[in-house]
Formats: sequence, structure tokens, C-alpha cells
Amino acid sequence: MEELGVKITDRPVVEVARKAAEEAEGKGKGNAGIFCGSAIQLSDSRIITGKNSQLMHAASSLILNAVKVLANIPDEILLLSPHIINQIAKLKEGMLDTDSESLDLEETLIALSISATTNHTAELAMQRLITLRGCEVHMTHIPTPGDEVGLKRLGVNLTTDGKFSSRNLFVT
Repeated sequence: MEELGVKITDRPVVEVARKAAEEAEGKGKGNAGIFCGSAIQLSDSRIITGKNSQLMHAASSLILNAVKVLANIPDEILLLSPHIINQIAKLKEGMLDTDSESLDLEETLIALSISATTNHTAELAMQRLITLRGCEVHMTHIPTPGDEVGLKRLGVNLTTDGKFSSRNLFVT
């Protein structure tokens, strides 16, 4: 990269993702003391961000935010029912004994598809997923396996800062 005079920050999504993580930390949002930021550059050059929370990974909020923008859905409209999110969290924490109840991207996409059966707005958002193919994405942390699978299936170009998104070295 040095020989070519290229820096990672030449990609517009890098600094925006890092700023999103800083904003999350400043506002005390995040999960278990970890503050992740993510950014996607849409085909029309708009950049959308996502942050992690107790409910969702940064990749999950990023993709939901991006499809809401693409479908012209106001930010205050929820694509996933809090009841669905809470039931998945209960399942993960109680029966599946996972370290975190927050939804990774793969789980979020499944929840979105289920929500689309009864929620026309979620259906409209889901139809926009295909337009994310080829978009540039940067995350401040290494994606978990569920995030990585979801991002690969969406066909985005992903880079990360290489930080772990958990205090555990092994992610299941």
C-alpha cells in the first residue's frame, strides 16, 4: 500500500465508521463496554452508519438503516417488532446459552424476512437488500461469524480495523 501511496482512510467509509464508534462511546451506547461502528457507501455515494447495542450488532443496525434509506422509510418506523427481538434474545440467552443476546446480521435478516410476512414496510425494506451488492462497507471491529456470513451473502466489499468485538477470543 505504501508503494502505491494508498491508505486505508482513502475509502470514505473508514473515517465515518470510526466516528460512529466514537459517537456510540460518547453516548454510552454499545454493549458490554464494546463500541462498534460501521458504515456503508451506497451506489449513489450516500454513506449510512450503524452502531452496536444490546439489541443488535453494528452490522445489523447498518443494514437495517441502509435499506430504510433506500426504501424511503422514516427512521422512527421499526422494521422489526421489539417482541420478535426480545423473543430471539430470550432464546439465545436462555436456551442456547450464548454469550450475547444481541442479534448478528444473519439473525437480523431472518427476523426481517419473518416480519415481512405481516409487515408491508419490512417487506419493502427487504426488497432493497439486493441493491447493497457491491457497496463498500467498513467496520471498526472484526465481524462475528453471523455478521460475516450475512455480509458475504449480501455481496458487499468489507474492510475492518481488526479489533475484536468481544472480550472473548473465541466467538461461536
